[in-house]
Amino acid sequence: MMIPWHRHSCLCWFPGLEKADTGKNACATALILTLILSSCIQPKPLEVLGQIPEFQLTAETGQPFDSKVLDGHIWVADFIYTTCDGPCPMMSSRMHELQTLTAELPDVKLVSFTVDPAHDTPEVLAAYAKHFKTNPDRWCFLTGEQAKLNDLALKQFHLNAVDGTMSHSTRFALVDQKRRIRAYYISTEDGALQRMLHDIRQLERYPS
Repeated sequence: MMIPWHRHSCLCWFPGLEKADTGKNACATALILTLILSSCIQPKPLEVLGQIPEFQLTAETGQPFDSKVLDGHIWVADFIYTTCDGPCPMMSSRMHELQTLTAELPDVKLVSFTVDPAHDTPEVLAAYAKHFKTNPDRWCFLTGEQAKLNDLALKQFHLNAVDGTMSHSTRFALVDQKRRIRAYYISTEDGALQRMLHDIRQLERYPS
């Protein structure tokens, strides 16, 4: 008898399995069923590490940016500044790699916040974005009042202050569709992008 298919059920009928009985056929059947069942097990949900409130800043286009446009999207955030001769170019290069790796996931967004709002005007950020060949529909660069950026970076993302020292974290933050932080990644670590892509796909498939 065929087992009916139900949504969220992993049970389904495979022609020929009912004929497998003993010996090699029985072993093969057991192996197939094990693989089927293991593929149905949902991965452990990513931990919730924080909640990002709504915010309003200015994009590299010069237009106001409201975080509501990110609601319902998975996004990755980092903090950089355009005159940085240390880790920032590497971080932005990694973000460009991630932009390429997620090309088939257009709903995934990338957000780079400046830690030097006094210098990084929209025009400066636009030039920086052009250098890294960003897709403006998916990757934005944000500036604004120092106090707002400091609150986001220090109190919400728990990464660094925006206090004029230009000291900042080299970590990426993964934010889910409900503006919840789900993971951090050290941008300089080998395999960081692969782990991030894995977690993005998990959030896409199993929103939680």
